[in-house]
Amino acid sequence: MLVFWGDGSQAAMDLVNSIQVRSTANFNWTFIFILAVVFYVYWSEIHNKNYDMIYAGLALYGVHWLYEIGNAVIGHVTGYPLWSVSNESTTFILLIGVCWELSMMFSLAGMISLKMLPEDRSTRYFSGNGKKGISCKFAGALSMALLFALFESFLAGTSNHSFIWVYKWWGVLPVFITTYVPFFLAANYVPDMEPAKRKRFLVTVWGAVALLLIVLIPTGVI
Repeated sequence: MLVFWGDGSQAAMDLVNSIQVRSTANFNWTFIFILAVVFYVYWSEIHNKNYDMIYAGLALYGVHWLYEIGNAVIGHVTGYPLWSVSNESTTFILLIGVCWELSMMFSLAGMISLKMLPEDRSTRYFSGNGKKGISCKFAGALSMALLFALFESFLAGTSNHSFIWVYKWWGVLPVFITTYVPFFLAANYVPDMEPAKRKRFLVTVWGAVALLLIVLIPTGVI
C-alpha cells in the first residue's frame, strides 16, 4: 500500500509520541553486520583509489545528517517532526526521523547514485540542434530522488509504520522536491567540483553536523 500524504490522525501522533530515541530495547547483531558492510564498501573504494565514490558518499551522507538534525529540531519545537521512524521497524533509532539501517543505507546512496551515471559525467541528454540538453548528473539526481520518494511512500504504508508522517501537507511530493533532490544533487555534483571547493563543501557540511550533534544531543533538543 502506498501512502502519499500524512493523515494528521491521533494514531500517527501517538506513534510518534511512543518513539524511544537511542533506546537499546530492540538492539540486535544486524547492527554490527550492516556497519561491517559499510566499512568494507568504503575501504574497498579507498583501496582502489576511487576517491570520487568517497566524495559522493560523504557529500550525500553529510547533507542527510543536516536534514535529520533539522527534522529533529522541528519535532522539538513544534511537537512533531516532518517524518519519524517507529520503534518496531528498527534495531536502533539515532534521531527521531532516522534509524540505524536507514542511515547506513544513506551512507552508501551517494556512491550508488554516482555509479549509475554514464562513465562520461559530462554527458547531456536531449542535446543537439542547438539545444544544450539536460546534464546526466541532474537527470540522474531527479531519477534517484523520485525512486526514493516513491519507496518512502511504501514505507509509510507498512504495517509496522516504518515511516510516520503526521502533517497532512507532508508527503511524497515535498519529500521528493525538498529532501531527495538536494541529496542526490550533492552526490552527483560534489565529486566533480574543483578540489578546493569540494574540500570546503565537505568540511563545512561535516563540521556543521559535528557541532550540531555535540550541542543539541546533550541539551536534549534532539
